[in-house]
Amino acid sequence: MDRAGTADRAPDAGAAARGPRTPDRRGPRAAGAVCSLLRACHPGPAAAVTLLTGGLAVAAGRTGPGVLLVVAAVLAGQLSVGWSNDAVDAARDTAVGRRTKAVVAGAVTAGAVRTAAGAALALCLPLSFACGPLAGAVHLAGVGAGWAYNLGLKSTVLSWLPYAAGFASLPAFVVLGLPGRPWPPWWTVLGAALLGVGAHLANVLPDIADDLATGVHGWPQRLGRHRSGLLLPVPLVAATAVLAFGRPGPAGAAGPFAVAAAVIVAAGGALLGRTRPKVPFAAAVVVAAVGVVLLLRQGVATG
Repeated sequence: MDRAGTADRAPDAGAAARGPRTPDRRGPRAAGAVCSLLRACHPGPAAAVTLLTGGLAVAAGRTGPGVLLVVAAVLAGQLSVGWSNDAVDAARDTAVGRRTKAVVAGAVTAGAVRTAAGAALALCLPLSFACGPLAGAVHLAGVGAGWAYNLGLKSTVLSWLPYAAGFASLPAFVVLGLPGRPWPPWWTVLGAALLGVGAHLANVLPDIADDLATGVHGWPQRLGRHRSGLLLPVPLVAATAVLAFGRPGPAGAAGPFAVAAAVIVAAGGALLGRTRPKVPFAAAVVVAAVGVVLLLRQGVATG
């Protein structure tokens, strides 16, 4: 007699029919959907703008919790603008075969991106106003400018305006949330607005041909690729000059050096761009970086 628990058992015919178990793939699928959704938010620009504004908050002397609140509000706003852009442009992107877009590639639906944009905007509202009523209103005006661009202004001669307004709102948002709600210095607001115009030209430049094919006739598209490429460094060099010399008091050696470097890089990019189309964009990125460094170095809390 066999010992208890050691007797032979009949094979489970049902298990044999079912075959070997397959691992549960819901986790990887969910992770893939989240990654695809993040791809649709324009993660590069969203991260750059968020980090820039966080740096401004640190330079303005905000406390740790205050910096985190600014970062959270700006990130929510940038996510809402990025997702709404891909949701609105889904049909155009499909028409020209932009497979790098998550919606066009079929990795995520336009409805899911639209829902994410609405959720991010809803989150942006309380986060912005938590920084103060006036600061929150200014930030939401900048976010609203981004939505206005996506919903139609991108196809007009004023396509540059939402970028200028959105970038200009960032230093104002940071400063107006400080104790006493001081007004932001004009040179930080103007310098940021000019950086925004340059960002608009840089963002549109690679896609001008596709935009024209799908009926988008904004300011850069009307200028054409060649003239837009030549114009691209101009607002960025102007921003560098404003940020270098706009602050009261002596500019020091850094200001003239920064402006000279911006002019040299911009001019070199324009000249080399005649034979190498990607060079003007790369030069514009370098000039924009100089402007951002100046903006962070100068700070935004004093006039």
